[in-house]
Amino acid sequence: MTHTVLVTGVSRHIGARVASVLAADPDVDRVIGVDTVPPPSLSRDGGVPLGRTEFVRVDLRSPDIAQVIAAADIDTVVHMSLVSAPPRSGGRALMKEHNVIGTMQLLGACQRSATIRRVVVRSTTAVYGSSPRDPAVFTEDAEPGESPTHGYAKDASEVEGYVRGFARRRRDVSVSTLRFANFMGPGVDSPLTRYFSQPVLPRVLGFDPRLQFVHEDDAVEVLRRMAMEDHPGTFNVAGDGVLLLSQCVRRAGLLSLPLPAQAFGLLGDLARGVGMANFSPEQLRLMCHGRVVDTTRLTAVLGWKPKFSTGAAFEDFLRARGLAGGFPSGVLDTLSHMVAR
Repeated sequence: MTHTVLVTGVSRHIGARVASVLAADPDVDRVIGVDTVPPPSLSRDGGVPLGRTEFVRVDLRSPDIAQVIAAADIDTVVHMSLVSAPPRSGGRALMKEHNVIGTMQLLGACQRSATIRRVVVRSTTAVYGSSPRDPAVFTEDAEPGESPTHGYAKDASEVEGYVRGFARRRRDVSVSTLRFANFMGPGVDSPLTRYFSQPVLPRVLGFDPRLQFVHEDDAVEVLRRMAMEDHPGTFNVAGDGVLLLSQCVRRAGLLSLPLPAQAFGLLGDLARGVGMANFSPEQLRLMCHGRVVDTTRLTAVLGWKPKFSTGAAFEDFLRARGLAGGFPSGVLDTLSHMVAR
């Protein structure tokens, strides 16, 4: 059976890679990629080649997405367009509209479609939040210690609520929600990869959070599998193992600067203002309390697990950015303590 797949968010790296790999699959008849701006590969800026993907410029907040789904007889939707940081123009309000209102319009169009049979939604482990009351490991059924109240995590929580409502109304559609840990890899540009690309890494004094990553190759593969197979439900996606922030600093060979939480927040405001990094309030909580999720359900249902562990994903990112090596860990620790004084 061939498929006609709609992929949202194809102007961004992971979305473009998902569209590309689906377009290369002989069981996929057509791939329609949608976004508000053309992908880099179509605007002479390089980027991921999209192969047979047909690009349609459309804003998910408009009803035009329903026309695209109807005209192409879409049977599978892979929703990749959630953004994790506010754009420079429009700020937080535009980000929320794009994430939440855009998803509502997309799901409304899917609900009215007679051809839709499968919907895959990219979400995030940020929906669990980060707090001192968190469990050691989050399963998909666990409740957050503190529910997200703003930012990307709140948007994702609201999106998941609308996805669950859609799944109840369209029980004939296989609906999969994937909660990804932070993407990591050579092509990933995110608040966290920008943070690890700085010459000196500010840290919250007195905290050493546990972090998990998922390599971009594994993220693309799990999305491909979900788009081609029926696996309804919610799944955590992360590489095996964890890294402490201090271990990340040592592996990167960079200096760290321990700061009181308030100073970290002020520095984040300054960095965000000049576009260096996004130390949002949720990023601050992550840098204090960390977050770890269980991926047993994903492995059991798919019979597959990510090839890259959390540590291997981070090492691949470091190699691509030329950061691996650096100072020996003992020297780095001594310098970090000197900076802290």
